[in-house]
Amino acid sequence: MSQLEPSVPTPAGTSRVGAVVVLAAGQGTRMRSRTPKVLHELGGRSMLGHVLAAAAPLGAERTVVVVGSGRDAVLAHLAAIAPDAVPVVQEDQRGTGHATALALAAVPDVSGPVLVVNGDALLLRAATVEELVTAHRASGDVLTVLTAEVPDPTGLGRIVRDAAGAVRAIVEERDADEAQRAIAEVNAGVYLGDASAVRAALAGVGSANQQGEQYLTDVLGLLVADGAPVGGHRATDPEDTLGCNDQRELAARRRTLNDRVLDDLMRAGVVVIDPLTTWVDVTAEVAAEAVLQPGTQLRGATTVAAGAVVGPDTTLVDTEVGEGASVVRAHCQLAVVGPEVSVGPFAYLRPGTRLARGAKVGTFVETKNATVGAGSKVPHLSYVGDATIGEGTNIGAASVFVNYDGVAKHHTTIGNHARTGADNMFVAPVSVGDGAYTAAGSVITDDVPPGAMAVARGRQHTVEGWVAKRRPGTPAAAAAEAAEARAGERAEDQLPDPTPGTSSEGTR
Repeated sequence: MSQLEPSVPTPAGTSRVGAVVVLAAGQGTRMRSRTPKVLHELGGRSMLGHVLAAAAPLGAERTVVVVGSGRDAVLAHLAAIAPDAVPVVQEDQRGTGHATALALAAVPDVSGPVLVVNGDALLLRAATVEELVTAHRASGDVLTVLTAEVPDPTGLGRIVRDAAGAVRAIVEERDADEAQRAIAEVNAGVYLGDASAVRAALAGVGSANQQGEQYLTDVLGLLVADGAPVGGHRATDPEDTLGCNDQRELAARRRTLNDRVLDDLMRAGVVVIDPLTTWVDVTAEVAAEAVLQPGTQLRGATTVAAGAVVGPDTTLVDTEVGEGASVVRAHCQLAVVGPEVSVGPFAYLRPGTRLARGAKVGTFVETKNATVGAGSKVPHLSYVGDATIGEGTNIGAASVFVNYDGVAKHHTTIGNHARTGADNMFVAPVSVGDGAYTAAGSVITDDVPPGAMAVARGRQHTVEGWVAKRRPGTPAAAAAEAAEARAGERAEDQLPDPTPGTSSEGTR
């Protein structure tokens, strides 16, 4: 996104859970990036932003985010997208159990259910979280773990259940026997448990393992050993449970997320010509009957109204497109494209551009901080910066609004129904009145009154025979000489024929 994404809202009303704990302290070394893992973006949000958005509808009393690696960047991002969240720093990455204990220690007054989720659960949907909460409340279990059945469980922790279906253990692959490795149900890394029970179990988690870390999965084993009821809720869509560990997986998650967004749009009546080349952020809005042509990207807070056609090969960032507008092969950022407007091909709308109904910004035109009135046209090869153009006005080709004097920007105003010539330069600050004309090739430095014609160019002076005298022997001289000869021949051919039977002496 071109801006920091908006804060994740917390719905009003009774909270479904006491707290949400997001574990976002990991280094993510396999990402091979200086960007902290949870700040990698897809679909218009960071990984962390997606996790917070999935949990937001629960209306948790407190949201705690455990940070560690790249903490300064993560803290700044968290303050921008969820300023009410409580950040907790894990100085030493000593495992998920240790991180969860730090988070709960930061909110000692929280009671009731606590949701614990990994910061890279970027495909987790709010509906899946809601289903987990509903299942947990209905079961009466002390802890419920989110699970998924996957075709290839290699590398994932297996869910071991008893004959009654209760979860008895989470066994990592390196510790699993042959029968356990054949289990297709795996741990999704999302837990919902009673705060007091989880706190008590965390106090008993040790670090006697190869990594010397405290694992959150051990909480489940301790609760089972104490006879506490522990259950598992299987996600309807296994893709909701996928994490992300490297750039290849991130690319795959981007594709999955984008497919979901496009599927929802098409079900709602949006025409997507080629889903494989169309990318739409989760933060964008597209109305039914809008058409997205191949190569279209809608990013940030972009909105597209009904009947608008976007693309092909168009990128819109935080841009509003009105009903029936057409935006073709263009790049637009923080711009407003009004109803029935035509943009492109090959136009660049920069921040502050506002195009009123029926306006046109054509081929190889760049605009910035400019308002173009209803029905006005900037057809081609022009730069319009810091300007206001009235209604029904036409800006000639190859015009430049000269807005910068090297120190400050200045404004140009063109009135209603004005006609400016090709290759004009408007040296701001300057204004052209309603109904005024400016001649082609003019450099306009003074205001032009309404209805006037402004001519600001030197008179043409032609020196006959200059090339023959000053550039003899050149191809230009030869071409000129040949042209003069042809002109002479044509002149002779056009002379009248003598009248038959007459002479200079007259008739005898």
